[in-house]
Amino acid sequence: MKKLLLLCICLASTITSNAQTEDKKWNFGLHGGIIQYHGDLGRDWYKTDETMYGFGGISATRFLSKYFDLNLSFSRGTLGYNSGVTGYKSDFSAASLNLRLNLLSSDYYISPYVFGGVGAILFDNQLNFHTEKIDYALPTAGAGINIKLSPVLILNIQEKFLFTDNDQRDGVESGKNDDYVMHSAGLTFNFGDKKDADLDGVSDSNDKCPDTPAGVAVDKKGCPLDKDNDGVADYLDNCPDAAGNALMNGCPDRDNDGVADKDDRCPDVTGTTALKGCPDSDNDGVADMDDKCPNSTPGSKVDQTGCAMDNDKDGVTNDKDKCPDIAGPASLNGCPDTDGDGVADIDDKCPTLKGNIANKGCPEIAKQDAVRITYIGSKLFFENNSDKLKVASLTLLDELTAILNKYEGASLYIDGHTDSVGSDDSNMVLSQKRTNSVRTYLIGKGISESRLTATGFGESKPIATNETSLGRSKNRRVELRTNY
Repeated sequence: MKKLLLLCICLASTITSNAQTEDKKWNFGLHGGIIQYHGDLGRDWYKTDETMYGFGGISATRFLSKYFDLNLSFSRGTLGYNSGVTGYKSDFSAASLNLRLNLLSSDYYISPYVFGGVGAILFDNQLNFHTEKIDYALPTAGAGINIKLSPVLILNIQEKFLFTDNDQRDGVESGKNDDYVMHSAGLTFNFGDKKDADLDGVSDSNDKCPDTPAGVAVDKKGCPLDKDNDGVADYLDNCPDAAGNALMNGCPDRDNDGVADKDDRCPDVTGTTALKGCPDSDNDGVADMDDKCPNSTPGSKVDQTGCAMDNDKDGVTNDKDKCPDIAGPASLNGCPDTDGDGVADIDDKCPTLKGNIANKGCPEIAKQDAVRITYIGSKLFFENNSDKLKVASLTLLDELTAILNKYEGASLYIDGHTDSVGSDDSNMVLSQKRTNSVRTYLIGKGISESRLTATGFGESKPIATNETSLGRSKNRRVELRTNY
């Protein structure tokens, strides 16, 4: 009979639960059950045929996190012990504050937990020799399990142990404090407002996509629907019923050419965006499927049919014509040759003087002029340890100017050298300054600076020994070279 009574009391009573959520942070409940004694008179814990008394109460629990909450409970009932010979009995009121740890997080439908805290017991009737009415429970501890029936309703089963600081409540003082265990089970209720910032019907605490635009259909996790499972939400998907990719706004692109199949004139052949997904083998801007000359020179200008243009009507199409706007023979790639020397004007450094291919269309430099240029270079002298030309050298440079004017396409290379007297760095600087002096003088006489290259080599290229004064004088020199 007592076992049946215990079962009925457990099923009919309620006790606090820590199964709140981030949406519903408060939990309130009524609780009830039975309490058993353990002390000097004996131990009734977990003995259904021994003394047990009932209790009931209320509680409030505050959600802290998925794993922790704080519980405050108040109970009212009767406790005591009766062996048939000795015993005691008293009405009591008890309160406790406990920190609870959910072992599997409060999100689970079944969530076991443990707890610990402090409490106090107030006795109404004194049936023993102890005069104080309050016992402190230090600590309170226990464990339980929560079964979530709905987001609001929780079924709870719990064991709470009250370890008191008193050894006289049962009328016997022999060293064993009076302790109690409270067996309970019941229902609790969660309260609180659900926060839903994006108004999609899924609370912020459970919303995996909290910034979903208003009015967009979402799944249970609060994320926008994606019917074709391509990673692009339906409201952003231009092809919501066909799997594609984000780059194509959710549309497929079979040939991976960057043009969605729905817009691709050639969906199975890689092409270009400009030609709506079609290829252009000769790169003339006309899709192969529309090109009457699909093998034109890549990059050449073509007409609307895709065939190369011939602006100057010389029989050489623009793609092969180096001078597409000036008529010329095919042998010279469509370019004219004004002086008839076999070098097209665009490549001819002397387009009005008949020359030869070796000299880029310029006439050969006469042997006597070439010899004279070399001679002039050997007779250019400077003031001692200076880049200032001697007066006699200026007359020779005037003669050099006249020769260069005869050969407009020729370039002159001015190479300066020194002996080994002095440091390498100073000789290199001096040789460069001297060649620059020659170049500057010739520019002043009207020779184009683009035709003149001055280079100082210092003492790096001797033509005689530097051990004698004669050898050193030979090494101090300027060499002049011409080339087209």
